Amino acid sequence: MLEAPTQITPQDLATEAIALIRQAGCEYGEIRLCRYRDRSLTARDRSLSNLSDQVSSGFGVRVLYQGSWGFAASHRRSSAEVRRIVALAVEIAKGSHLTQQTPVKLVPVEAYRDSYVTPIEIDPFTIPIENQADLLLEINERLLGYGDRGIKKASSFLRFTQEQKTFASTEGSLIEQTIYRSYPGYNCTAIANGDAQSRSYERPPLNCGYEHIDPADLLQEVDRVATEAIEKVHAPKGPSGIETTLILKPTNLFLTIHESVGHPTELDRVYGYEANFAGTSFATTDGLGSLQYAAPWVNFKADRTQPGGRGTMGYDDEGVISQEWHIVKDGILVDYLTDRETAARLGRGSSNGCAYADSWYNVPMVRIPNLGLEPGPEGGSHTATLAEAIADTEDGILIDGIGSYSIDQQRRNFQFGGDAFWQVKKGKVVGMLKDVTYQAMTTDFWKSVDAIGPKSEQMQCGTNLCGKGEPMQIAQMTHACVPVRVRDIFIGGPS
Repeated sequence: MLEAPTQITPQDLATEAIALIRQAGCEYGEIRLCRYRDRSLTARDRSLSNLSDQVSSGFGVRVLYQGSWGFAASHRRSSAEVRRIVALAVEIAKGSHLTQQTPVKLVPVEAYRDSYVTPIEIDPFTIPIENQADLLLEINERLLGYGDRGIKKASSFLRFTQEQKTFASTEGSLIEQTIYRSYPGYNCTAIANGDAQSRSYERPPLNCGYEHIDPADLLQEVDRVATEAIEKVHAPKGPSGIETTLILKPTNLFLTIHESVGHPTELDRVYGYEANFAGTSFATTDGLGSLQYAAPWVNFKADRTQPGGRGTMGYDDEGVISQEWHIVKDGILVDYLTDRETAARLGRGSSNGCAYADSWYNVPMVRIPNLGLEPGPEGGSHTATLAEAIADTEDGILIDGIGSYSIDQQRRNFQFGGDAFWQVKKGKVVGMLKDVTYQAMTTDFWKSVDAIGPKSEQMQCGTNLCGKGEPMQIAQMTHACVPVRVRDIFIGGPS
Protein backbone atom coordinates (compact mmCIF):
# COMPACT_ATOMS: atom_id res chain seq x y z
CA MET A 1 0.00 0.00 0.00
CA LEU A 2 1.29 3.43 -0.93
CA GLU A 3 1.74 5.86 1.93
CA ALA A 4 -0.13 9.15 1.74
CA PRO A 5 2.15 12.09 0.93
CA THR A 6 3.30 14.09 3.92
CA GLN A 7 1.33 17.31 4.32
CA ILE A 8 3.57 20.38 4.28
CA THR A 9 2.50 22.73 7.06
CA PRO A 10 2.76 26.52 7.10
CA GLN A 11 5.37 26.14 9.82
CA ASP A 12 7.47 23.91 7.54
CA LEU A 13 7.34 26.46 4.72
CA ALA A 14 8.09 29.31 7.10
CA THR A 15 11.13 27.51 8.49
CA GLU A 16 12.42 26.81 5.00
CA ALA A 17 11.92 30.42 3.90
CA ILE A 18 13.80 31.85 6.86
CA ALA A 19 16.75 29.49 6.28
CA LEU A 20 16.91 30.56 2.62
CA ILE A 21 16.77 34.26 3.53
CA ARG A 22 19.66 33.83 5.92
CA GLN A 23 21.65 31.91 3.33
CA ALA A 24 21.16 34.81 0.88
CA GLY A 25 22.98 37.18 3.24
CA CYS A 26 20.01 39.40 4.07
CA GLU A 27 20.19 41.36 7.31
CA TYR A 28 16.48 40.75 7.85
CA GLY A 29 13.62 38.75 6.35
CA GLU A 30 10.11 37.57 7.09
CA ILE A 31 7.36 35.43 5.63
CA ARG A 32 3.60 35.68 6.19
CA LEU A 33 1.50 32.69 5.17
CA CYS A 34 -2.13 33.82 5.20
CA ARG A 35 -5.64 32.56 4.60
CA TYR A 36 -8.59 34.96 4.55
CA ARG A 37 -12.23 33.99 4.50
CA ASP A 38 -14.78 36.76 3.93
CA ARG A 39 -18.54 36.36 3.98
CA SER A 40 -20.77 39.26 3.00
CA LEU A 41 -24.56 39.41 2.65
CA THR A 42 -26.57 42.45 1.57
CA ALA A 43 -30.34 42.67 1.24
CA ARG A 44 -32.06 45.50 -0.60
CA ASP A 45 -35.77 45.87 -0.04
CA ARG A 46 -37.28 42.38 -0.26
CA SER A 47 -34.47 40.48 -1.98
CA LEU A 48 -30.88 39.43 -1.34
CA SER A 49 -28.74 41.63 -3.61
CA ASN A 50 -25.31 40.29 -2.73
CA LEU A 51 -23.93 37.08 -1.30
CA SER A 52 -20.27 36.19 -1.29
CA ASP A 53 -18.25 33.69 0.71
CA GLN A 54 -14.68 33.82 -0.56
CA VAL A 55 -11.30 32.45 0.46
CA SER A 56 -7.94 33.95 -0.48
CA SER A 57 -4.72 32.15 0.40
CA GLY A 58 -1.03 32.67 -0.23
CA PHE A 59 2.22 33.96 1.21
CA GLY A 60 4.48 37.00 0.99
CA VAL A 61 8.21 37.27 1.61
CA ARG A 62 9.94 40.54 2.52
CA VAL A 63 13.70 40.87 2.86
CA LEU A 64 16.13 43.63 3.72
CA TYR A 65 19.39 43.41 1.76
CA GLN A 66 22.10 46.01 2.41
CA GLY A 67 19.48 48.48 3.59
CA SER A 68 16.97 47.98 0.74
CA TRP A 69 13.60 46.23 0.76
CA GLY A 70 12.51 43.46 -1.58
CA PHE A 71 9.10 41.80 -1.62
CA ALA A 72 7.46 39.01 -3.58
CA ALA A 73 4.35 36.86 -3.11
CA SER A 74 2.55 33.82 -4.48
CA HIS A 75 -0.71 31.95 -4.07
CA ARG A 76 1.03 28.59 -4.51
CA ARG A 77 2.07 26.94 -1.25
CA SER A 78 4.91 24.55 -1.96
CA SER A 79 8.55 24.15 -1.10
CA ALA A 80 9.59 24.88 -4.68
CA GLU A 81 7.49 28.04 -4.75
CA VAL A 82 8.96 29.25 -1.46
CA ARG A 83 12.44 28.89 -2.94
CA ARG A 84 11.41 30.82 -6.04
CA ILE A 85 9.72 33.64 -4.14
CA VAL A 86 12.58 34.07 -1.66
CA ALA A 87 15.03 34.29 -4.56
CA LEU A 88 12.78 36.82 -6.31
CA ALA A 89 12.43 38.98 -3.19
CA VAL A 90 16.22 39.00 -2.76
CA GLU A 91 16.70 39.90 -6.43
CA ILE A 92 14.25 42.80 -6.08
CA ALA A 93 16.05 44.03 -2.95
CA LYS A 94 19.37 43.97 -4.81
CA GLY A 95 17.78 45.94 -7.64
CA SER A 96 16.37 48.46 -5.19
CA HIS A 97 19.83 48.83 -3.66
CA LEU A 98 21.16 50.24 -6.94
CA THR A 99 19.09 53.41 -6.44
CA GLN A 100 19.26 53.53 -2.67
CA GLN A 101 19.69 56.97 -1.11
CA THR A 102 19.35 56.19 2.60
CA PRO A 103 19.68 52.64 3.96
CA VAL A 104 16.66 51.32 5.83
CA LYS A 105 17.30 50.69 9.50
CA LEU A 106 15.03 48.76 11.85
CA VAL A 107 14.63 48.95 15.60
CA PRO A 108 15.15 45.63 17.36
CA VAL A 109 12.27 43.33 18.26
CA GLU A 110 12.08 40.39 20.62
CA ALA A 111 11.63 36.90 19.20
CA TYR A 112 8.30 35.27 20.01
CA ARG A 113 7.03 31.75 19.47
CA ASP A 114 3.38 32.17 20.25
CA SER A 115 -0.21 31.94 19.04
CA TYR A 116 -3.26 34.20 19.35
CA VAL A 117 -6.95 33.60 18.59
CA THR A 118 -9.74 36.16 18.90
CA PRO A 119 -11.96 35.06 21.80
CA ILE A 120 -15.36 34.19 20.31
CA GLU A 121 -18.46 32.37 21.48
CA ILE A 122 -19.95 31.46 18.08
CA ASP A 123 -18.01 30.95 14.86
CA PRO A 124 -19.99 33.01 12.30
CA PHE A 125 -19.05 30.60 9.53
CA THR A 126 -20.94 27.79 11.28
CA ILE A 127 -24.24 29.70 10.98
CA PRO A 128 -26.17 28.70 7.85
CA ILE A 129 -26.27 31.44 5.23
CA GLU A 130 -30.03 30.91 4.97
CA ASN A 131 -30.47 31.98 8.60
CA GLN A 132 -28.36 35.08 8.05
CA ALA A 133 -30.27 36.00 4.88
CA ASP A 134 -33.62 35.50 6.64
CA LEU A 135 -32.58 37.94 9.37
CA LEU A 136 -31.72 40.64 6.82
CA LEU A 137 -34.96 40.15 4.93
CA GLU A 138 -36.97 40.35 8.15
CA ILE A 139 -35.27 43.64 9.06
CA ASN A 140 -36.04 45.08 5.63
CA GLU A 141 -39.64 43.88 5.73
CA ARG A 142 -40.20 45.65 9.03
CA LEU A 143 -38.61 48.85 7.72
CA LEU A 144 -40.74 48.75 4.57
CA GLY A 145 -43.78 48.30 6.80
CA TYR A 146 -43.55 52.08 7.24
CA GLY A 147 -44.12 52.57 3.51
CA ASP A 148 -47.41 54.38 4.01
CA ARG A 149 -45.49 56.98 6.05
CA GLY A 150 -42.72 57.49 3.50
CA ILE A 151 -40.13 54.71 3.89
CA LYS A 152 -39.41 53.64 0.31
CA LYS A 153 -36.03 51.91 0.50
CA ALA A 154 -34.42 49.52 2.97
CA SER A 155 -30.99 47.91 3.02
CA SER A 156 -29.23 45.64 5.51
CA PHE A 157 -25.95 43.76 5.69
CA LEU A 158 -23.84 41.20 7.55
CA ARG A 159 -20.06 40.91 7.15
CA PHE A 160 -17.69 38.35 8.64
CA THR A 161 -13.97 37.71 8.34
CA GLN A 162 -11.61 34.99 9.49
CA GLU A 163 -7.95 35.95 9.07
CA GLN A 164 -5.31 33.24 9.65
CA LYS A 165 -1.61 34.09 9.61
CA THR A 166 1.64 32.29 10.23
CA PHE A 167 4.49 34.76 10.61
CA ALA A 168 8.17 33.92 10.83
CA SER A 169 11.24 36.13 10.77
CA THR A 170 15.00 35.96 10.86
CA GLU A 171 14.74 37.51 14.34
CA GLY A 172 13.59 34.07 15.51
CA SER A 173 9.82 34.58 15.73
CA LEU A 174 7.19 32.05 14.74
CA ILE A 175 3.70 33.39 15.42
CA GLU A 176 0.30 32.00 14.49
CA GLN A 177 -2.82 34.15 14.70
CA THR A 178 -6.51 33.74 13.89
CA ILE A 179 -8.63 36.90 13.90
CA TYR A 180 -12.45 36.92 13.68
CA ARG A 181 -14.48 40.00 12.75
CA SER A 182 -18.27 40.55 12.70
CA TYR A 183 -20.33 43.53 11.57
CA PRO A 184 -24.13 44.01 11.09
CA GLY A 185 -26.16 47.06 10.13
CA TYR A 186 -29.04 48.51 8.14
CA ASN A 187 -30.58 51.73 6.88
CA CYS A 188 -33.77 53.06 5.36
CA THR A 189 -34.74 56.03 3.21
CA ALA A 190 -37.80 58.23 3.57
CA ILE A 191 -39.10 60.28 0.64
CA ALA A 192 -41.40 63.30 0.93
CA ASN A 193 -41.84 66.77 -0.57
CA GLY A 194 -39.22 66.16 -3.24
CA ASP A 195 -36.57 65.18 -0.69
CA ALA A 196 -34.99 61.91 0.42
CA GLN A 197 -33.35 61.33 3.80
CA SER A 198 -31.84 58.20 5.31
CA ARG A 199 -31.30 56.88 8.81
CA SER A 200 -28.95 54.06 9.77
CA TYR A 201 -28.29 51.67 12.61
CA GLU A 202 -25.40 49.31 13.12
CA ARG A 203 -23.69 47.35 15.83
CA PRO A 204 -20.10 48.61 15.55
CA PRO A 205 -17.67 46.36 13.68
CA LEU A 206 -15.76 44.37 16.30
CA ASN A 207 -13.43 41.42 16.58
CA CYS A 208 -15.82 38.79 17.90
CA GLY A 209 -18.08 35.99 16.75
CA TYR A 210 -21.71 35.68 15.72
CA GLU A 211 -22.76 36.54 19.25
CA HIS A 212 -22.20 40.18 18.21
CA ILE A 213 -25.08 40.05 15.72
CA ASP A 214 -27.86 39.87 18.37
CA PRO A 215 -31.01 39.67 16.19
CA ALA A 216 -33.19 40.91 19.07
CA ASP A 217 -31.19 44.14 19.32
CA LEU A 218 -31.22 44.68 15.55
CA LEU A 219 -34.97 44.14 15.28
CA GLN A 220 -35.93 46.26 18.29
CA GLU A 221 -34.22 49.33 16.78
CA VAL A 222 -36.22 49.14 13.53
CA ASP A 223 -39.13 51.27 14.74
CA ARG A 224 -36.86 54.04 16.02
CA VAL A 225 -34.76 54.11 12.85
CA ALA A 226 -37.77 54.24 10.55
CA THR A 227 -39.53 56.89 12.64
CA GLU A 228 -36.44 59.08 12.76
CA ALA A 229 -35.94 58.80 8.98
CA ILE A 230 -39.53 60.01 8.50
CA GLU A 231 -39.06 62.86 10.96
CA LYS A 232 -35.77 63.80 9.32
CA VAL A 233 -37.22 64.12 5.81
CA HIS A 234 -39.82 66.57 7.16
CA ALA A 235 -37.34 68.46 9.35
CA PRO A 236 -36.03 71.96 8.57
CA LYS A 237 -32.50 72.38 7.29
CA GLY A 238 -29.85 73.21 9.83
CA PRO A 239 -28.56 76.75 10.20
CA SER A 240 -25.71 77.84 7.96
CA GLY A 241 -22.74 80.15 8.29
CA ILE A 242 -22.73 80.49 12.08
CA GLU A 243 -20.76 79.23 15.05
CA THR A 244 -22.57 77.09 17.57
CA THR A 245 -22.12 74.45 20.24
CA LEU A 246 -22.00 70.82 19.11
CA ILE A 247 -22.77 67.77 21.22
CA LEU A 248 -21.36 64.75 19.42
CA LYS A 249 -22.31 61.18 20.18
CA PRO A 250 -19.58 58.51 19.89
CA THR A 251 -21.24 57.25 16.69
CA ASN A 252 -20.27 60.56 15.06
CA LEU A 253 -17.11 61.43 16.96
CA PHE A 254 -15.23 58.25 16.08
CA LEU A 255 -14.79 59.31 12.43
CA THR A 256 -13.53 62.74 13.46
CA ILE A 257 -10.97 60.99 15.68
CA HIS A 258 -10.03 58.66 12.84
CA GLU A 259 -9.39 61.40 10.29
CA SER A 260 -8.02 64.22 12.47
CA VAL A 261 -6.01 62.25 15.07
CA GLY A 262 -5.42 58.77 13.66
CA HIS A 263 -4.15 59.53 10.16
CA PRO A 264 -2.10 62.64 11.08
CA THR A 265 -0.08 60.64 13.62
CA GLU A 266 0.88 57.79 11.27
CA LEU A 267 4.63 58.35 11.22
CA ASP A 268 5.09 57.23 7.61
CA ARG A 269 2.60 59.94 6.61
CA VAL A 270 4.45 62.49 8.77
CA TYR A 271 7.72 61.61 7.01
CA GLY A 272 6.13 61.80 3.58
CA TYR A 273 6.47 58.10 2.76
CA GLU A 274 2.69 58.08 2.36
CA ALA A 275 0.76 60.86 0.62
CA ASN A 276 -2.24 59.05 -0.84
CA PHE A 277 -5.75 59.62 0.49
CA ALA A 278 -5.53 63.21 1.77
CA GLY A 279 -1.80 63.69 1.79
CA THR A 280 0.79 63.99 4.52
CA SER A 281 0.45 65.51 8.01
CA PHE A 282 0.74 68.80 9.87
CA ALA A 283 1.80 66.92 13.06
CA THR A 284 5.52 66.98 12.25
CA THR A 285 8.18 65.69 14.62
CA ASP A 286 9.41 69.14 15.60
CA GLY A 287 6.17 69.44 17.58
CA LEU A 288 6.54 66.13 19.41
CA GLY A 289 6.24 66.79 23.11
CA SER A 290 5.17 70.40 22.62
CA LEU A 291 2.33 70.70 20.10
CA GLN A 292 -0.92 71.65 21.85
CA TYR A 293 -3.12 69.24 19.91
CA ALA A 294 -6.17 69.50 22.17
CA ALA A 295 -7.48 70.94 25.42
CA PRO A 296 -5.47 69.86 28.51
CA TRP A 297 -8.28 67.51 29.59
CA VAL A 298 -8.28 65.62 26.25
CA ASN A 299 -6.31 62.34 25.99
CA PHE A 300 -6.04 59.92 23.09
CA LYS A 301 -4.69 56.42 23.64
CA ALA A 302 -3.78 53.73 21.11
CA ASP A 303 -4.53 50.19 22.29
CA ARG A 304 -3.92 47.02 20.27
CA THR A 305 -4.97 44.91 23.28
CA GLN A 306 -8.50 46.34 23.69
CA PRO A 307 -11.02 43.47 24.03
CA GLY A 308 -13.16 43.29 20.89
CA GLY A 309 -11.31 46.13 19.16
CA ARG A 310 -11.32 45.91 15.38
CA GLY A 311 -7.54 46.40 15.38
CA THR A 312 -6.90 44.00 18.26
CA MET A 313 -4.47 41.15 17.70
CA GLY A 314 -1.59 39.48 19.48
CA TYR A 315 1.17 40.84 17.24
CA ASP A 316 1.51 43.17 14.29
CA ASP A 317 2.82 42.06 10.89
CA GLU A 318 6.43 42.58 11.93
CA GLY A 319 6.13 40.35 14.99
CA VAL A 320 5.86 43.26 17.46
CA ILE A 321 3.70 42.39 20.46
CA SER A 322 0.47 44.38 20.90
CA GLN A 323 0.58 47.22 23.41
CA GLU A 324 -1.06 50.48 24.48
CA TRP A 325 0.33 54.03 24.61
CA HIS A 326 -0.77 57.66 24.56
CA ILE A 327 -0.71 59.65 21.33
CA VAL A 328 -2.02 62.83 22.97
CA LYS A 329 -1.57 63.24 26.73
CA ASP A 330 -3.07 66.19 28.59
CA GLY A 331 -3.65 67.79 25.20
CA ILE A 332 0.00 67.48 24.04
CA LEU A 333 1.23 65.37 21.11
CA VAL A 334 3.48 62.79 22.80
CA ASP A 335 3.84 59.91 20.33
CA TYR A 336 3.09 58.48 16.89
CA LEU A 337 1.96 55.27 15.25
CA THR A 338 5.10 53.43 14.15
CA ASP A 339 6.54 50.36 12.52
CA ARG A 340 10.14 49.20 12.96
CA GLU A 341 11.48 51.42 10.16
CA THR A 342 9.82 54.69 11.15
CA ALA A 343 10.56 54.09 14.84
CA ALA A 344 14.26 53.81 13.97
CA ARG A 345 14.16 57.09 12.06
CA LEU A 346 12.45 58.77 15.03
CA GLY A 347 15.24 57.54 17.29
CA ARG A 348 13.06 55.23 19.34
CA GLY A 349 14.31 51.97 20.78
CA SER A 350 11.31 49.93 19.65
CA SER A 351 8.19 49.96 17.47
CA ASN A 352 4.76 50.31 19.03
CA GLY A 353 3.42 47.66 16.65
CA CYS A 354 1.39 49.39 13.94
CA ALA A 355 2.58 47.41 10.89
CA TYR A 356 -0.24 45.68 9.03
CA ALA A 357 -0.87 44.29 5.54
CA ASP A 358 -4.38 43.52 4.39
CA SER A 359 -3.39 40.46 2.35
CA TRP A 360 -0.64 37.99 1.65
CA TYR A 361 0.28 39.85 -1.55
CA ASN A 362 0.78 43.30 0.04
CA VAL A 363 3.61 44.70 2.14
CA PRO A 364 3.01 45.84 5.73
CA MET A 365 2.66 49.56 6.32
CA VAL A 366 1.84 51.79 9.29
CA ARG A 367 -1.86 51.53 10.07
CA ILE A 368 -4.02 53.15 12.74
CA PRO A 369 -4.57 50.68 15.60
CA ASN A 370 -7.49 51.01 17.99
CA LEU A 371 -7.28 54.69 18.93
CA GLY A 372 -9.72 56.16 21.42
CA LEU A 373 -10.65 59.27 23.35
CA GLU A 374 -10.26 58.55 27.05
CA PRO A 375 -13.38 59.21 29.16
CA GLY A 376 -13.52 62.11 31.58
CA PRO A 377 -12.40 61.16 35.10
CA GLU A 378 -15.08 60.71 37.73
CA GLY A 379 -15.71 64.05 39.37
CA GLY A 380 -13.56 65.88 36.82
CA SER A 381 -14.37 69.53 36.16
CA HIS A 382 -14.90 68.80 32.45
CA THR A 383 -16.66 65.45 32.87
CA ALA A 384 -20.36 65.45 31.98
CA THR A 385 -22.83 62.79 30.92
CA LEU A 386 -24.68 63.27 27.65
CA ALA A 387 -27.79 64.33 29.56
CA GLU A 388 -25.77 66.81 31.64
CA ALA A 389 -24.10 68.29 28.56
CA ILE A 390 -27.48 68.80 26.90
CA ALA A 391 -29.03 70.31 30.03
CA ASP A 392 -26.11 72.74 30.29
CA THR A 393 -26.37 73.92 26.65
CA GLU A 394 -28.34 77.05 25.86
CA ASP A 395 -28.20 76.69 22.08
CA GLY A 396 -26.60 73.90 20.07
CA ILE A 397 -26.91 70.82 17.88
CA LEU A 398 -26.77 67.14 18.89
CA ILE A 399 -25.27 64.87 16.20
CA ASP A 400 -25.47 61.08 15.85
CA GLY A 401 -23.98 58.81 13.19
CA ILE A 402 -21.69 59.60 10.27
CA GLY A 403 -22.27 61.29 6.94
CA SER A 404 -20.12 63.07 4.38
CA TYR A 405 -16.59 64.15 5.28
CA SER A 406 -13.52 65.79 3.77
CA ILE A 407 -10.10 66.85 5.01
CA ASP A 408 -7.26 68.79 3.44
CA GLN A 409 -3.87 67.54 2.26
CA GLN A 410 -2.16 67.94 5.64
CA ARG A 411 -5.10 67.00 7.85
CA ARG A 412 -5.35 70.55 9.20
CA ASN A 413 -8.83 71.58 8.07
CA PHE A 414 -11.85 69.26 7.97
CA GLN A 415 -15.59 69.09 7.41
CA PHE A 416 -17.93 66.41 8.75
CA GLY A 417 -21.61 65.67 8.52
CA GLY A 418 -23.71 63.14 10.38
CA ASP A 419 -26.66 60.79 10.11
CA ALA A 420 -29.10 62.57 12.44
CA PHE A 421 -29.27 66.03 14.00
CA TRP A 422 -31.35 67.56 16.78
CA GLN A 423 -31.62 71.16 17.85
CA VAL A 424 -30.87 71.88 21.50
CA LYS A 425 -32.54 74.93 23.08
CA LYS A 426 -32.33 75.98 26.74
CA GLY A 427 -31.12 72.56 27.85
CA LYS A 428 -33.64 70.48 25.93
CA VAL A 429 -33.73 68.57 22.64
CA VAL A 430 -36.52 70.30 20.71
CA GLY A 431 -36.64 68.64 17.27
CA MET A 432 -34.74 67.20 14.32
CA LEU A 433 -32.76 69.08 11.69
CA LYS A 434 -31.25 67.89 8.42
CA ASP A 435 -28.31 68.73 6.17
CA VAL A 436 -25.90 69.87 8.89
CA THR A 437 -22.13 69.92 8.48
CA TYR A 438 -19.41 71.26 10.77
CA GLN A 439 -15.91 72.38 9.95
CA ALA A 440 -12.80 73.42 11.86
CA MET A 441 -9.03 73.35 12.01
CA THR A 442 -7.95 70.11 13.70
CA THR A 443 -6.20 71.61 16.70
CA ASP A 444 -8.80 74.39 17.12
CA PHE A 445 -11.54 71.77 17.24
CA TRP A 446 -9.93 69.59 19.88
CA LYS A 447 -8.95 72.64 21.96
CA SER A 448 -12.64 73.64 21.97
CA VAL A 449 -13.85 70.46 23.72
CA ASP A 450 -15.25 71.58 27.08
CA ALA A 451 -17.16 68.50 28.23
CA ILE A 452 -16.25 64.80 28.01
CA GLY A 453 -18.50 61.88 28.87
CA PRO A 454 -17.70 59.41 31.66
CA LYS A 455 -16.55 55.81 31.30
CA SER A 456 -20.15 54.58 31.61
CA GLU A 457 -21.00 56.18 28.25
CA GLN A 458 -18.02 54.82 26.31
CA MET A 459 -18.80 53.06 23.00
CA GLN A 460 -16.54 50.95 20.79
CA CYS A 461 -17.30 52.61 17.46
CA GLY A 462 -15.02 52.13 14.50
CA THR A 463 -14.54 51.40 10.83
CA ASN A 464 -14.05 48.32 8.69
CA LEU A 465 -13.02 50.30 5.62
CA CYS A 466 -9.92 52.46 6.04
CA GLY A 467 -8.08 52.86 2.76
CA LYS A 468 -4.40 53.72 2.51
CA GLY A 469 -1.51 53.25 0.10
CA GLU A 470 -1.05 52.63 -3.59
CA PRO A 471 -2.16 50.03 -4.47
CA MET A 472 -4.81 50.63 -1.81
CA GLN A 473 -4.97 48.46 1.28
CA ILE A 474 -7.96 48.20 3.63
CA ALA A 475 -7.66 48.05 7.41
CA GLN A 476 -10.04 48.08 10.37
CA MET A 477 -9.82 49.79 13.73
CA THR A 478 -11.95 50.79 16.72
CA HIS A 479 -12.16 54.32 18.09
CA ALA A 480 -13.67 53.88 21.53
CA CYS A 481 -15.00 57.22 22.73
CA VAL A 482 -17.59 59.05 24.78
CA PRO A 483 -19.93 61.95 24.00
CA VAL A 484 -18.29 65.38 23.92
CA ARG A 485 -19.42 68.98 23.78
CA VAL A 486 -17.43 71.35 21.55
CA ARG A 487 -17.91 75.12 21.68
CA ASP A 488 -17.90 77.71 18.88
CA ILE A 489 -17.72 75.42 15.86
CA PHE A 490 -18.66 76.74 12.42
CA ILE A 491 -21.60 74.97 10.80
CA GLY A 492 -23.21 75.18 7.38
CA GLY A 493 -25.70 73.13 5.41
CA PRO A 494 -26.26 73.05 1.65
CA SER A 495 -28.46 75.84 0.36
